[in-house]
Amino acid sequence: MKIILDDLDRSILRQWQADPTLSPAELAERCGLTVAKVTRRQTRLQEAGVVKGIEAVIDWAALGYAFEVSLRVTLDKTIDRAFDEFIEAARCVPEVIEIQTFLGRVDVRLSVIARDMAHYQHIYRSSILTLPHIADIEGLMRVAEIKSNESLPL
Repeated sequence: MKIILDDLDRSILRQWQADPTLSPAELAERCGLTVAKVTRRQTRLQEAGVVKGIEAVIDWAALGYAFEVSLRVTLDKTIDRAFDEFIEAARCVPEVIEIQTFLGRVDVRLSVIARDMAHYQHIYRSSILTLPHIADIEGLMRVAEIKSNESLPL
């Protein structure tokens, strides 16, 4: 369902993106609206799929996972169901925190977290290299995160 946003919707979304922990009363105050109006619009935005959910963003480094590697994987496309079987198996690796698919030479990108290089090597050898139908794999170690922003300029 496509929804057309008006200025009030954009104001609510701007404030909500900036601080998803705001209560409806706080959000209403920041937007200059009543709590009832904000609540109705929040519900409408959620039901329309504009807001998919509110989530906790985990700082993996604070939990001891200071090492992140991006793996570019090319699959053996001569095998039926290679893609589906690879994805299904990759989802079972707890340290794989993101799976993206692509068109082109690289089929899949995995983001893998580890505590350190030794832990990563263990994950790579015992979990990643055992994934089915890998034709080629390239690892890129993340050095720094320059920008990570999922909010839209509303």
